[in-house]
Amino acid sequence: MSIWDSLRRGGRMEFDSGNAASNAIELTKRHPTVSLTRQGAATGNLRVNLSWRMRSSDLGGRASGGSLLRHPLKMFKPDMVQAQGPAVVKIDLDLACLYELKDGTKGVVQPLGNFLGDINAPPYVKLSGDDRFGAPSGETIYINLDHRDEIARLLVFVYIYDGTPAFDRTQAIVTLYPSNGPRVEINLDERAPQARSCAVVLIENHRDEIVVRREVRYVYGFQAELDRLYGWGLQWGPGSKSKV
Repeated sequence: MSIWDSLRRGGRMEFDSGNAASNAIELTKRHPTVSLTRQGAATGNLRVNLSWRMRSSDLGGRASGGSLLRHPLKMFKPDMVQAQGPAVVKIDLDLACLYELKDGTKGVVQPLGNFLGDINAPPYVKLSGDDRFGAPSGETIYINLDHRDEIARLLVFVYIYDGTPAFDRTQAIVTLYPSNGPRVEINLDERAPQARSCAVVLIENHRDEIVVRREVRYVYGFQAELDRLYGWGLQWGPGSKSKV
């Protein structure tokens, strides 16, 4: 079923909404799409945020109840997350965006290669910051929807630049904050232990309607593999990020 068929089913949007207090829409496999146009949020700056932290549940989680009773302060101590051996898992998640404009211009906004984009000029997509440590603020991309008529499609994706491919050991979430209405959340909670990249969400301008669709498609390569998967047609080469 195409994104547009799912939008037209029953003449209404399908999505999972959080409780009233959370004021959030969660996109899921069952309900993957939401129209920003229909909720009056297709203008202004759309903020896209990646936040993540290490997962400990797969490694036994917190200490048992008996252990906590004997050592109550352990419940306030962060868990050490390790690989299959003594080394601590090192992960650097990066937020990025492939763009295609209505005039045919294509490219990428990402920390790798210092392609940070521009919010007030093409591609109307701007990356702010590069979080290499899983800080609460995470990484953010801004999309200027006041220029939505010039945007054809945007693919927001996440990749592991450095360290162990361990999406299954992180708790990552990509959150879209429109200029109006509830935020939109996409959880990267599927198991893909060897994947290095994940296409998270596709934003398309179709017949003057801005529609957000959950993708969450993991691949074992990097940008070139995502490019082939979505037919962007860019030329890719090796790159690096500036040192901290």
